[in-house]
Amino acid sequence: MTPEPRIVKECFARLEADPAGAMSYFYGRLFAAEPQLRALFPPAMGHQHDRFFHALTRIVWSQDNPGELAGHLARLGRAHRKYGVLREHYTAFGAALTATLRAFAADLWTPDAEDAWTAAYRHAAETMIGAAERDAADTPPWWVAEVTGHDRRAADLAVLTLRPERPLPFTAGQHMSVQTPRWPRVWRPYSIANAPRPDGTLRLHVRARPGGWVSGTLVRGTGIGDTVLAGPAEGTMTLDPNSGRGLLLVGGGTGLAPMRALAEEAAGAGRDVLLLVAAHAEAGLYDLPDLRRLESACARLRIIPVLSRSPGPGALNGRVPDVLPGLLDDVRDRAAYVAGPAPLVRATVTALQRLGMPLQRIHHDLLTADTPVTSRPAPAGTAPSPRPPDRTTRSPVPRP
Repeated sequence: MTPEPRIVKECFARLEADPAGAMSYFYGRLFAAEPQLRALFPPAMGHQHDRFFHALTRIVWSQDNPGELAGHLARLGRAHRKYGVLREHYTAFGAALTATLRAFAADLWTPDAEDAWTAAYRHAAETMIGAAERDAADTPPWWVAEVTGHDRRAADLAVLTLRPERPLPFTAGQHMSVQTPRWPRVWRPYSIANAPRPDGTLRLHVRARPGGWVSGTLVRGTGIGDTVLAGPAEGTMTLDPNSGRGLLLVGGGTGLAPMRALAEEAAGAGRDVLLLVAAHAEAGLYDLPDLRRLESACARLRIIPVLSRSPGPGALNGRVPDVLPGLLDDVRDRAAYVAGPAPLVRATVTALQRLGMPLQRIHHDLLTADTPVTSRPAPAGTAPSPRPPDRTTRSPVPRP
């Protein structure tokens, strides 16, 4: 390791010891110096603090992996366009970050430390700015989309169909952020629940979360004819176009959305697909009628509900890891994709590995955008930041 990444990480460790205090100080300095930048952010800043700190963490702990770092920074730069971030704003962010480090890492803040952080931030800013400017040449920062379908599947869950005003390119398995007129500057990510279609429509599975501004509005306060803003599609949990290997798809909760999109795309291309739909009870199989219609149209698609708490007709009874051994012949030579609540994903990935499936063939949606890419324990005395109330099946893009 060169001295510069070492110094950057050592100074950042001081911020990790008090992330809440560091982020409050950072935004206080930023808005005091540039009050007009407050308009870029949502009214409530608590979750914004978490996201920005998580983004910083990944950038810092990716210093030893230039390829990973460059890709992550480019994605952030493109994502920042929908927030209205401009080239000139990066200077103000950099000044506030330097002031925060100087205050929280005072015992380590030497001329060498300042030089290292200045160089690291300059490289990050230039990478993000370059990606944003290249993206702006042919892609809008957001799309206006009309709600053409709003199917209330439960008191707290709806399936929305959106028609963007212009084609919104995406690949099955990706997600996009949505902003409602009721909550300007508040974006929440949702997986797209269909493969690309000729009419350009997109489907979202939205569960209203307690205190969720956007999710509650989409489920309870949105109707046909309303409009929302949609950000560009993101995410890498997509199919390998060069592989014809059969697939095992596992979706739980609204984590079913990206699995449904992958099933639609793969089965339409003639690939063999086994989709396990995980729920506690039959009432949780909110999309099963539509899935059965898709199954009847695709000869090589098989859908199996898996109910963990109560049996149901045509369903396996038990947890997904418990039923996988009985499907051993069906899953051994497949590639697996898993999405849903974190405990389900972790347990399923572990079970697949025990059954002999190589890790490189197991794709999942555990949140990687919010954590360091190198293995590093949390600082003593700190707890992981809480998830925002509108957390969905894919990792959100950290705000600037």
